Amino acid sequence: MKKWWFALAGILTYIIGVGIYFSNRIMYMKKKEDDFIHNREITAKRLIREDFDNLPKTEIWISSPSGYSLKCLFVEPHETKKWVVISHGVTENKVNSIKYMNIFLKRGFNAIIYDHRRHGDSGGKTSSYGYYEKFDLKAVIAELKRRKGPDLHIGIHGESMGAATLLLYAGMLEDGADFYIADCPFSNFEDQIKYQLKEEIRLPSWTVFPLGRLFIKFRDGYWTNEVSPIDYMKNIRSPVLFIHSENDSFIPASMTVELYAAKEGPKQLYIAKKGAHAQSYNENPQEYEAQIDQFLKLV
Repeated sequence: MKKWWFALAGILTYIIGVGIYFSNRIMYMKKKEDDFIHNREITAKRLIREDFDNLPKTEIWISSPSGYSLKCLFVEPHETKKWVVISHGVTENKVNSIKYMNIFLKRGFNAIIYDHRRHGDSGGKTSSYGYYEKFDLKAVIAELKRRKGPDLHIGIHGESMGAATLLLYAGMLEDGADFYIADCPFSNFEDQIKYQLKEEIRLPSWTVFPLGRLFIKFRDGYWTNEVSPIDYMKNIRSPVLFIHSENDSFIPASMTVELYAAKEGPKQLYIAKKGAHAQSYNENPQEYEAQIDQFLKLV
């Protein structure tokens, strides 16, 4: 009888241990320190502190539907109806968005940069890779329209998780922007998790993944298969520019190719030859901006 109890205890320990480990890795992915991001961008000369400080901008706190506040900067150097919202990736913050913001400021847009939930100065306890973030993005767009009027020309640029977020927003909630730029998104969150499991651990994904997704549902309120941009691409009618680096080993470029193929209507694809994950612009700035110029002609 004792052997059965020991066996049962061992099984329960495995289930709980794997479930907590897996869900913690997803919900609480280790963030980069804010000072590290700031210093990295300054060192790379993607952030010129004096130039940024001199930009006319307003600090706005926006209420998330999930019950916390989002820290936003409305940057307005131009008298224009053209706006772009920058959606950063997991582990980053709005400082990482400045380099993308500058691309659009040079092209006559005003911009919003903001911190996702659990990042930077915003509230929120977990990262959900677009599941809750898409509602926050909708709140940011709504606040922009409330403050600046409904007759705006709006674009959304996102990197990694931010790119998946904007695709989920456009495909599931509202196609509320005039164009989208999705830089290195995943096409399906469960496929992305399994891809990472294969890279990081020796165990087959079926020994870990079912327990992990169950714990995420229990602890954070959603199923991982609900975070699947590719399932909603046909709902997006506005033009989308898809960007990825050929050598991305974190999210494979094939995922962006799949998203591009699933998108109907106006679209553009750019696969950069150089760069790791989320490095397409950093490694190929002139090509990147040329692709955006070409894309903006569609919108």
